[in-house]
Amino acid sequence: MTHDNLLGQPPETLLPVDPATLMLDAGTQPADVARAHPTSSLVWAVLAEAALSGGDDIAAYAYARTGYHRGLDTLRRSGWHGHGPVPWSHLPNRGFLRALAALARAAAAIEEVDEAERCVTFLSDSSREAATQLLPTSQ
Repeated sequence: MTHDNLLGQPPETLLPVDPATLMLDAGTQPADVARAHPTSSLVWAVLAEAALSGGDDIAAYAYARTGYHRGLDTLRRSGWHGHGPVPWSHLPNRGFLRALAALARAAAAIEEVDEAERCVTFLSDSSREAATQLLPTSQ
């Protein structure tokens, strides 16, 4: 039996499995994975996180923005209409959520405050669990 959401809130969006996951799990270099799967938000998130860890804020911002936009494309193809839950518990959603968190962090690092705040809000609205897992407590 299914139940309609009487509160009018959208259902959770569950993304399909990201084909880049297998290559990354096998140890393929992220740049090679990006060449093979440029639509993967996960691989761009991995590249952004590595750039952030290495202190390259500008590259991190570019990688994260690419992953964010690739993720938005996938969300829309999966029935998302601009808002609603994107649960962290669904593993294929994590690429998009990681890219969004990396974009928030990279935007903050280059002092693009409005963008950083927008991304933090978007992440929290999409998945509080992801925000807790991915963002420093200072944001």
